[in-house]
Amino acid sequence: MSKQAQMDTIQAMVKDIKYTMMTTRNGEDHLHSCPMNTTETSIGAKEIWFIGHTPSETVDNIKQNAEVNLAYTTKGDDKYLSISGTAELVEDAEKLDELWSVMYNAYFEQGKEDPRVQLIKVVPHGAEYWANGNAITSAVKMTAAAVTDTAIEKSLGENFSIEL
Repeated sequence: MSKQAQMDTIQAMVKDIKYTMMTTRNGEDHLHSCPMNTTETSIGAKEIWFIGHTPSETVDNIKQNAEVNLAYTTKGDDKYLSISGTAELVEDAEKLDELWSVMYNAYFEQGKEDPRVQLIKVVPHGAEYWANGNAITSAVKMTAAAVTDTAIEKSLGENFSIEL
């Protein structure tokens, strides 16, 4: 698969999945994960956008260590994506206007003028993608491998890593 096809696969997956688990590191170097709604993604432009709260543990962690991981998974067809990147806390009223939807009014009493609104941009550095394929086919292959004492991990699905 070409690099462009890999990027297209990642772009399509992120676009189709509403939530990710964003993992940050706190001041004690412990991992902290929380669900975030991905508001806009352009893998080619190296931008993944979120609207978050400040203050929050996630925002505080980004201030101390900007390296993050985004974990995406699909429902039903066993596709997984891990994106590593650097988060930036952005103040940009024009970008906020572009990303804002009425859904966020449920989280912010004053709408987009609420002082707790925090734009977060993740600049992705790399990604790894896994697709397990059909569950029945995988089960048959695993059973056959167990009976014949052979490894089949390469034939269970698709996997690739890419630098972005």
